[in-house]
Amino acid sequence: MGSVTLNNIRKSYGAVEVLHGIDLQVEDGEFTVLVGPSGCGKSTLLRAIAGLETISDGEISLDGQVINHLPPKRRDIAMVFQNYALYPHMTVAKNMGFSLRLAKESKAEIDRKVQAAADILDLAPLLERYPKQLSGGQRQRVAMGRAIVRDPEVFLFDEPLSNLDAKLRVQMRSEIKELHQRLRTTTVYVTHDQIEAMTMADKIVVMRGGHVEQTGSPLELYDRPVNVFVAGFIGSPAMNFIEAVVQGGNVLTSDGAMLGPAPESLSDGARVTAGIRPEDIILADSGAEAKVGLIEPTGAETQLTLRMQGASMVMTTRDRITLSPGDAVHIRVAEGKLRLFDIQSEAAIR
Repeated sequence: MGSVTLNNIRKSYGAVEVLHGIDLQVEDGEFTVLVGPSGCGKSTLLRAIAGLETISDGEISLDGQVINHLPPKRRDIAMVFQNYALYPHMTVAKNMGFSLRLAKESKAEIDRKVQAAADILDLAPLLERYPKQLSGGQRQRVAMGRAIVRDPEVFLFDEPLSNLDAKLRVQMRSEIKELHQRLRTTTVYVTHDQIEAMTMADKIVVMRGGHVEQTGSPLELYDRPVNVFVAGFIGSPAMNFIEAVVQGGNVLTSDGAMLGPAPESLSDGARVTAGIRPEDIILADSGAEAKVGLIEPTGAETQLTLRMQGASMVMTTRDRITLSPGDAVHIRVAEGKLRLFDIQSEAAIR
């Protein structure tokens, strides 16, 4: 078992509170990703779980046992850091087995566990090399191997891919997800990259300013965001937002073009923020007017930046586009895909 329970976790540095009563349940074997912009408190929360930060209030429990008072080495939690934290004077094998030597395990047992982890991570041919002889991806595997040999209840990852190039990041996130599927160890993973969060997580926790904005599966957050912040943060390209008004049971732009039907709870004259995913914008013969600003072919898709009511909107399409910058077009929103948000509170309107 390796379930983690956070109950009203608070953290302050002097008079500055950076975590504001975080409640979170990470189930046994679950891959949970903490995601949010820089400074939202996700790394601080991860370090608190590891015992590297002392919390100001609340309880952290592992399998029902409160571990607030336990030092990091007694929490049965292994952490993989952003900067690898490898000892440059030690070989791969010695780096991976270092924590086991501190625990005074036998050499035979250390060798067995290191070899088993090396086989899982394809590091067996590299065990006698030093960190300076490894690529970034190989160093990250060694850091992961050092965590695996401990056979912990929980893995913690603190933005482990941020130092890698784009192609290697894609490869490594697949390897980390495959590793989790093989070991089924409870994992808490921190990133600011929402693509990593979407592709890797069983559950995503979106944070802002030391608060949890929403928790749920990747598709739940994508399809049913609770507010403008989550809607704009989850998804790439980001959701488009435009001010609109309800008239005659429909949501209209300021120039009177219909975006979609309004829920019965909204009366005529209500002002709302309309949210539209780029893939839900469709070129049409009639509808809201827009001008093409930028065309970016990416191969399988084409991104168009459109100017509408003085704002920019991005649409994506798999169709081949023959338009040019400056062309006037009409657009509509795919049926059932319009999201509405309260213009004041920014909360979703269901």
